[in-house]
Order: sequence, then structure tokens, then C-alpha cells
Amino acid sequence: MKLDTLRHSASHVMAQAVKSMYKNVKLGIGPSIENGFYYDFDLDQPIKEEDLPRIEKKMREIIKKNYKFEKETISKDEAKRLFKDLNETYKLELIDELEDGEISIYKDGDFIDLCKGPHLNSTAEIGHFKLLNVAGAYWRGSEKNPQLTRIYATAFETKKELDDYLNRLEEAKKRDHRKGFALGYFSMHQEVGPGLVVYHPKGALLRSLIVDYLKNEHLRRGYQMVLGPHIMKSDIWKTSGHADFYKENMYFFDIEGQEYVVKPMNCPAHILVYASKIRSYNDLPIRFFELGTVYRHEKSGVLHGLLRVRGFTQDDAHIFCMRNQLQEEIVGVIKFVKAVMANFGFTDYEYEVSTRPEKYIGLEHDWDNAEKILIQSLEAEGEKFDINEKDGAFYGPKIDIKIKDALGRPWQCATIQCDFALPERFDLSYIDNQGKKQRPVMLHRVIVGSIERFMGVLLEHYDFDLPLWLAPVQIRMLPVTSRAQEFALEVSEKLNTTYRVEVDLNNETLGNKIRKAQQEKIPYMVILGDREIKNNTLSIRSLKKGDLGNINLDEFVKVLAEDLLNRR
Repeated sequence: MKLDTLRHSASHVMAQAVKSMYKNVKLGIGPSIENGFYYDFDLDQPIKEEDLPRIEKKMREIIKKNYKFEKETISKDEAKRLFKDLNETYKLELIDELEDGEISIYKDGDFIDLCKGPHLNSTAEIGHFKLLNVAGAYWRGSEKNPQLTRIYATAFETKKELDDYLNRLEEAKKRDHRKGFALGYFSMHQEVGPGLVVYHPKGALLRSLIVDYLKNEHLRRGYQMVLGPHIMKSDIWKTSGHADFYKENMYFFDIEGQEYVVKPMNCPAHILVYASKIRSYNDLPIRFFELGTVYRHEKSGVLHGLLRVRGFTQDDAHIFCMRNQLQEEIVGVIKFVKAVMANFGFTDYEYEVSTRPEKYIGLEHDWDNAEKILIQSLEAEGEKFDINEKDGAFYGPKIDIKIKDALGRPWQCATIQCDFALPERFDLSYIDNQGKKQRPVMLHRVIVGSIERFMGVLLEHYDFDLPLWLAPVQIRMLPVTSRAQEFALEVSEKLNTTYRVEVDLNNETLGNKIRKAQQEKIPYMVILGDREIKNNTLSIRSLKKGDLGNINLDEFVKVLAEDLLNRR
């Protein structure tokens, strides 16, 4: 049994249950998705989270009746009449867009839905399911359309699979990176606008640690730093094709009668740097790198903490090379991704090749060659991959590399896009060994992708218990008495040259200070009282290993150095 078929069948039963329980319900769509399914409803009255158990109960009644999923094919005109009689205006809109000919519908009991299938044989084959939550969703994803009620759910063949998944969801809730609001990492404000991050000291420091690491890794691999402006005239985005293919995600504004754009991408500035002088084949490959902040008009309904924002910074690079250098450069990027991710504690990956979309720029044979080279590069590295049909960027196919976190969830971070089209549009060239002009190829690539998103993934992966090298506060001194405060400041001053140290001078009990440090996931606590002053020692408590006993400062430094060697 295919899980998608099971889940799509369950979505029909959920729609059937909702229609039987509420008046004047109009149906949107109800697809299976990764890890579950959903259905969209237009209702006169709201559905709340507390209503979900009642809907589940009704679904079980339907399942128990063992209704057959029966497929029928009817003409387009018949489908229009049928769904007009059912007052299903959203289904009528979908039917209008279908080609003339036979249209499939599915029935189970007295429920009818527009659907191409497939489905299970009967409702009784639906195994174990759970309705998860309620959300708002605009019809067809457009804010200009009515907002519908979306019920998210999941289903599995066995109870164990369902229980395991629900347990992972609970663990994911515990790890939610948005706890960073309370722990002093970042915040978001109505006064600033949705999807725009305000960094607090811990978050700004963590971001800086990630950025500094990425800069060093790029420079030692032969990348050159460049930097483009945050706004550019709209003309350059028309040349690149973004104004035609990406317009709904861009911010346009006027300065003295000239149209400008807040940059959604970094590539045009890198292209201008390349084009600023004559390039020789001996210069290639050229690798330009920028930690470029970009702004994209994401719909408010998809914004989510750091994971989906409107303003973010990418570790963006563009590689200009000859065609015969492409595979070596792509393989080099794949190796780069794996080396970086291993240092951040990720070693499990998924690869996906996305091919030519319906709307694209460039020549078809160039697309075919680009797709072939991407696939050959993954094969050369011995990596298995999936093909994601028609989901490439408008200028080229791509490899997406997904990392798996501690809960086994995949996160798409790294991307490698192979582009023959933009070098053509911007008339880029190099001089070959015969003295003739040739067209370079361009690779767009990120390693971690959005720094904001990657920070969110890191915080959830580690449940805020970050490795010592990434912890914003590595050591917190906890003086027990006022006499110990001076000693704590002295020790802190010695450690501060290498490590990030705080001294807790609050007038609280030691127990409260320890609990607070544990809640904030501080890697090391140093407890100082009269005994430590007398013996010139430190009482060390490790978040991971517990009480390490009383040791002198030199011994503690050795413990810290050993911890730093193991970055994960």
C-alpha cells in the first residue's frame, strides 16, 4: 500500500466528516503531503483545535461503515452540473481549468469529490490517523482570494508508526527554536514588520560565529570576497529575468522617477564584478563569495520564526568557469557542503536534482547538458539522489542537499544551480587559448543557505545545547557569597581572553543560579565559595557530564580545550 494513497483517502474521509457535521461547507483541495495530508474548507462557522476529536470520532464512524471508494468518469459539462448542484464553487473553478474530455470523480457513501485518485479499495482500509491542527490558508495561495480553514492531519499503516511520528512531533515542540525569544537570542515585532528579525546579544553572537567560520572556510578554498548594494535599478533585474519570473517576491520602489528593487538575489552584482574587466581562460574558475542580505516578499501565512523570513543573509557564491571545469567545480561544492555540515554536527544527507520548469530562460540543449552534468557529479561522488521534475530555477537546474537533524527531519540548506542562461543575457566572456571569445558557465551555490534558517535548524537540532564552539555563553561563574564575587571576576578576566564568560552577580540562591544556567543551556558552570577561595580551585559543573569536582584553573583550561577540539 502506498502511503500517499492511504493519506489521500483519509483526506476524503475527513472532508466527508466535516461536511456531515457543519452547514454550508464548501470544499477546497485535500492532497497528501510529506508526513500527512490536509483539506481546506470554506465554512460559516470556525473550526477550533478542540473540535478535532469530534471530527476524528465522525471519521472513525465513516471508516467503520466500509464504504467503497468508487471511481466514475464523466464529461466536463456533467462535472459542472454535478458540482453546481452541490454548490461547490471552488471545485467548479478547478473544473473550468481542466481540459475538455473525461473527468474523474470519487464516491464513498453519499460523499462525492472531484479527484484523479488513486484511492484505497474502501474506507475500512484506512489504518491509523490523527488530526493535528487548524490553520488559515488562502485559496490557491493568493492573498487576493478567500481565506479557508485548513485541517492538517497524518496517517500511517500501523499504530507504532503513528505513535513514533506523534512522539517526534512532541519532541519537535520541545525543541522549537522560537524559545529563543525568551532565551535572549532574537525577537520579532509588529513595529518592525512580519518576517524581520531583531537579534539580541546571544543571537547576534551565534550569527557572528557562524558567519566568521563560513568566511574562513571560503577564503581558504580560493573564493574571493565581493559585496553588492542592497538596492539596484530595476533594469538589471529585467536583464536577469527576475522581473519576469520572480516579480511577486520582489520589493519595487521609486527614487526620483527611477524604479529600484530591494535585492532578492546577489547574482547580478557578482556578474558585474566578473564583467568589469577582460577575463582569460587562465583566470577560470573564478569564485566570488558574499554574505549577502536579501529581501523577499514571502506571504505572511508561511512566515515561521527564523525558518521562513522576509529578510535574510545567504552564504552566496557564484563560480564562473569553462564547460570542461563544471563537473570538478560541482563535486568540489558537494565536498565543501559535507565538510561544513560535519563541523556543525550533520552527517546524514538527501540529494535531489530539480529539472527544467515549465517557464524558463535559455536553450533547451543547454538545460539538458546542465542536468546531465549535475547528475554525473552526484554519481562521481557515489551519492544516491531523487529527481524532482520541473522544479529547477528559471535560469537552470539544481541540486538541493538536505541535512537531517537529530529527529530525522530533512532541512534543505545547500543548493547548486547550473546556469548557461545568465552569462548569455549579460554577454559574459573569456578569452580562450586561441585568443577567441568564449561564453563562461555560471554556478550559483550556497552552503548553509539562509543564515537565519540555519540558526533555527541548529537550535532545534541541539535543543539549544550548542557545542562549546557555538555556545554564545560558554562559562558562567556562580559566586556563592559576596566574598567570592571578587574571586569570580578575577578568574573571569583570565578566561575571557579565550572564552566567552559571564559572572552571575545576582542576589539569588545557588540553586536558582544553577537552574537558570541549566535552562539557558550554559555548557559550564563554575561554582565559587569560601573553600574554592581558600584552595584556589574551581568547582566545575558540566551541562552534559554533571559535577566534575574541584580542579585548578590550568586543569579547567585543559577540559575546555579538549571540548573545543570535538566541535560536534
